Order: sequence, then structure tokens, then C-alpha cells
Amino acid sequence: MVHEDLFARLNEAGYKNWLKAGYCLLKVKDGLCGFADSEMRYFHNTVINNNFVLQRGQRCRSSCRPRGNQFESACPVCNEWKREILRHHTKPSGVINWGNCRPWLWPTEHWELAKAFMPRGLSDLSKADQCDAAALLNLFHFCDHFSFINPTLITEVIRCRNELMHSCEMQVSNEWMTRFQKSLEHLLLTLRHVPEVAAAGQQIQEMLSVDLSLHIPGVDSVDGAKMEGVFIESISQCETELLRETLRDLLNNSELEGNIIPLEKLQNIYRFLSGHKDLEEQFRTELQRLQVLEAQLQGANADNAER
Repeated sequence: MVHEDLFARLNEAGYKNWLKAGYCLLKVKDGLCGFADSEMRYFHNTVINNNFVLQRGQRCRSSCRPRGNQFESACPVCNEWKREILRHHTKPSGVINWGNCRPWLWPTEHWELAKAFMPRGLSDLSKADQCDAAALLNLFHFCDHFSFINPTLITEVIRCRNELMHSCEMQVSNEWMTRFQKSLEHLLLTLRHVPEVAAAGQQIQEMLSVDLSLHIPGVDSVDGAKMEGVFIESISQCETELLRETLRDLLNNSELEGNIIPLEKLQNIYRFLSGHKDLEEQFRTELQRLQVLEAQLQGANADNAER
């Protein structure tokens, strides 16, 4: 049976909750990306139309590039865009991920402007539908164009998302799911006028109400009645995307200078992926990176213990 390992994982209540919550976040992303794209296109035009310097339509002639999270430019065009980004940033004194951006594209590409308000690690993305829910929610939180959305509702969903991604055991409780569901409902209600958001909300409700538990009496027989229209292939795809996002978060954080990755989290993910034949094959490259990172962390811990 192709999805035998997945069926076994779905009988773990905590993991099933973790997976269902991840599915909901994927649907949040699907619902928000079109809205975010059109709003940023409008915002980009508004910034240009309200700025006499940018109205001239001049382009960067100096190939201005950030250095990490630092961006100092002698180019007057890029400097003017930088001023506009800081003016519209809700936390201009905080960390701004200039490294996401290709400044020479700010005059013509609205999504390059959007990336200045997002988490790090998005430099290679050029469209809204390439972003995950966290990136879009951070855009809404840090760009004042979206100030019509209650920031508390956004930060609550971001907090739940981070708890989900950073769960050492990749399991969440029923109580956590109840809180997560309420936070999603409150946020999506604010944007219910957007058809894609309304559709995503309906899909989320369906997922949260369905029982993904699967009984495997023999190895070959599955009680599909409990799936209630949810295709196992889509659940498998969701699992892959969610695990990939978890790994991306972990590996990106490991690249931050001075950031300490919990060894327990790393080891748990490695054991989980290598303990399931289907996942071990699918994430072979990431498992190799985790092994290298684990050796580095253990070496650093040993050095600290000797001091």
C-alpha cells in the first residue's frame, strides 16, 4: 500500500492535530496570496504617485545590493525607496530584512517591495503564491497599508504558526487546536469579503471537522469512510509541504549568527524522518544537512563544557 506509513502516522492523535493545523495554514496561504498580490500592486502604485522623486520613473544605475541585513546606497532612487519602506513600516526601528530584496527592481516590481516587510530568506521568491502563510501574515503586520486588519488577530495566528513549526515532537493537543481554530476564524472573518479567503475558510472548517484516523486491520485494508471526501493524496502532499517548511525554518535559523538551535529539536526531527521509510527517502538531502548541523552543535556544546 503506497501510503501505509502515512496511515500509521495518522493514528497518532498529536501528530494528526499537527498535520491538520498545517493543512489549515496552507489554506490560509491559498486564500491570502491573491489578495496580498493585488493590494501590494495598488500600494506600489500609490507610493510612486505620492512621491515626486519616484514619479520620474528613474531606475537604479548603480546595481545597489544589500549586504546581509544592511543596506546603504549612494543611489538616489534606491535611497528614496528605502525612505518610503521605512515610512510605511510599522516597526522601522526593528530588524528589516533588506537581504530579501533586489532594490534595483523596486521601481517596477511590486513584490520586491513586499519582501522588505517579510521574514528573512525570501530573496529568491518573486511572486505572492511562492510565499507561505507566515510571510504573508508578516507583510500584513509590518506594512501599514494593511492597518485596516487588527494587528492582534495577525500576531495571534503568527504565534500559533511558530508554535506549530517549533514543536519538538511535531504534535499538538486538542486544547491547542481549539485556540488555533479560534484565532484563524477571527482573522479570516475580517477578510470574509475576499472570495478566496471565504473559500479557504470553508476548506479549513471541513478539515477541522473530519476524522483523519485510519484503521488498518490488515495492512491492505483502510477504512476510507472516515476520510469524508478528503483525498489521502492531498493529505500526503500537505504533510510534505509542512515538513519541508519546518525543516526550512530550522535550517534558516541555524544560519543566523549567534542563534542557538535546540539540539533536542534537531534530533527529534532527524529521528522522525529517518524512522519512516517514505520520509527518509523523500528528505534524504535534508537529513544529510541535519547530520552535519548536529555534529556542529555537539562540537560547540563540548567546547563550551570544557571552558
